[in-house]
Amino acid sequence: MSRYGRSSRYEYYSQPTSYELRSRGEEYIRKQRAKGIDMHPVHARSNSRNICDSWWGISWCRNLERYADYANRLARGRSYVRADAILDLQIEPGEVNATVQGSSSRPYQIRITIDPLSAGQLKKLEDTCFNKVKNLDELLGGKFPEDLKAVFFDRDGLFPTPREIHFHCSCPDWASMCKHVAAVMYGIGLRLDEDPMGFFVLRGLDPDKFIARAVESRVSLMLKNAKKKSTRIIDDQDVDALFGVF
Repeated sequence: MSRYGRSSRYEYYSQPTSYELRSRGEEYIRKQRAKGIDMHPVHARSNSRNICDSWWGISWCRNLERYADYANRLARGRSYVRADAILDLQIEPGEVNATVQGSSSRPYQIRITIDPLSAGQLKKLEDTCFNKVKNLDELLGGKFPEDLKAVFFDRDGLFPTPREIHFHCSCPDWASMCKHVAAVMYGIGLRLDEDPMGFFVLRGLDPDKFIARAVESRVSLMLKNAKKKSTRIIDDQDVDALFGVF
């Protein structure tokens, strides 16, 4: 049975239950797919205390939760994620486009844009990651190096702040962040569980170019180290003197 809530326009509206959200969403996806439209729904881990499982997903969500700007809307967003209300979510360079089932029969369209990494942030990433072979191997292998965590969470870190996040939802809620946007923000975390490199796409980096630059930096470092070692090679005269050859 539906509950009743109040919108930002102070009008009463029917608040759907999780079952209703899920049922409406499943029906909408069926109809869209019957038309040949590809949908990419987001499913939360029903048996998990956290919405996300990996360091990437959990840390993305924790970053959101530490900002007071979002505090009053995130709880409703979590409930929408757990109800499988995100019917489609696609990460593209610098933006996310999503479809979320809401209280109306027709789902809402959400667009979130995130500012690209600044030159300073890119330099910090390169200095910390590209020049350390161990970090690079772990990062590209889907793991997260311990000594990179501070780079993401520090002041002016790589996780976006509220001033770097811009969003729009087609729903009538006039709040700064509606529950549908909040749900998509958590949905991004679930996508990062599946593919951590999506984070770099979201911050305006091409993963292939990112990897290529990282590999190039790694090769340069190896060559630099090899050059240093070569200066320690003893020339022929020194070798003769060393072994008593005249």
